[in-house]
Amino acid sequence: MNNLLIMTPGPTEVSEEVRRAMSKKITNPDLDPEFFDFYLNVSKKLKKVVKTKNDMIIMSGEGILGLESACASLIENGDKVLVLANGIFGSGFADFADLYGAEVTKWEFPDDKAIDSKELEKKLSQNNDFKFATFVHCETPTGVINPAEEICALLNKHNILSVVDAVSSIGGVEIDVDSWGIDIILGGSQKCLSVPPGLTFMSVSTKAWDLINSRETAVKGYYTNLQHWQNWYQKKNFPYTQAISDIYALDAALDKWLADKKVYYRHSRIAEALRKALSRSGLEIYADNGYSDTVTALKVPEMIDFQELNQHMTEKYNVMIAGSVGKFKNNIFRIGHMGENCYEEKIYRTLKALDQSLRDLGYQLKDKIYKVFVDQIE
Repeated sequence: MNNLLIMTPGPTEVSEEVRRAMSKKITNPDLDPEFFDFYLNVSKKLKKVVKTKNDMIIMSGEGILGLESACASLIENGDKVLVLANGIFGSGFADFADLYGAEVTKWEFPDDKAIDSKELEKKLSQNNDFKFATFVHCETPTGVINPAEEICALLNKHNILSVVDAVSSIGGVEIDVDSWGIDIILGGSQKCLSVPPGLTFMSVSTKAWDLINSRETAVKGYYTNLQHWQNWYQKKNFPYTQAISDIYALDAALDKWLADKKVYYRHSRIAEALRKALSRSGLEIYADNGYSDTVTALKVPEMIDFQELNQHMTEKYNVMIAGSVGKFKNNIFRIGHMGENCYEEKIYRTLKALDQSLRDLGYQLKDKIYKVFVDQIE
């Protein structure tokens, strides 16, 4: 299916510029002095995306590598870690914290809403003895985005380090790491920056480095030990051989992103028009609030089997959307409108395929989704 349009919430479509960059001649990254400067320059571009002066690391591995590396490098046995969860990925942080010996406290919030900052403030006023706290900025399985600026302000008030999974928001939603006081933020290549899967990146604050360097015990692991990344440029030494072609691709994607002065406006405008079109056509958006500008989750209509729907869309209309995971697997389906997917013509094609597929399977919509979208976007 050469014409298959992948409208999942990551991996996304990849531009021709990025594909061409991946075909560039490689070098030996451990010996080529120019590659160290190239890598440093790519890191600087990432800093611009998330607005930080903190150290930026690009690691060879899918986004979850960054999550585990943060836990491995920060946690010593018995450390108190707070996990803020309003979804599957947020809750999953607890598994990694537990794996590395933390004493985990999990505060769960409704999964169809953004984390309530006022409720969090009440909880922290009663219990704030934590080394660090984790939360997910965009809960991809449910399309909910959390108020990271407000959450980090509360954590900083109580001197709690923050570790933020922003894999599905970096590049599609405005983030200001330094102003918001985020200590470690994690991203992945295959989401809003529209690079093939294979890289994770993170910024690390001075406060986070201080905690990592003041450990009394060694980090459990090598690949996940962030200490190996300290002063890599001065030493001209990487902890392991870098995935050169993936970083070439990331560099090209960042150039395209930095040249797009309306990137956040485009994501916001398309997301709002998409939600209105879906709702007015009779489909039900899962979240009650906290709608993400990068992914929308919908309840599977009654009498519709998502696997059948997705197969029909893929085979007949060459458009792929996504189901959800965990307890939402059979109840939610999702459309990714991030990065290269966030263009009017791709959303139009997706909504037309969804509309026609639902009708083909006998589901009656109130209106033609794609026509409502056009009306909303104009």
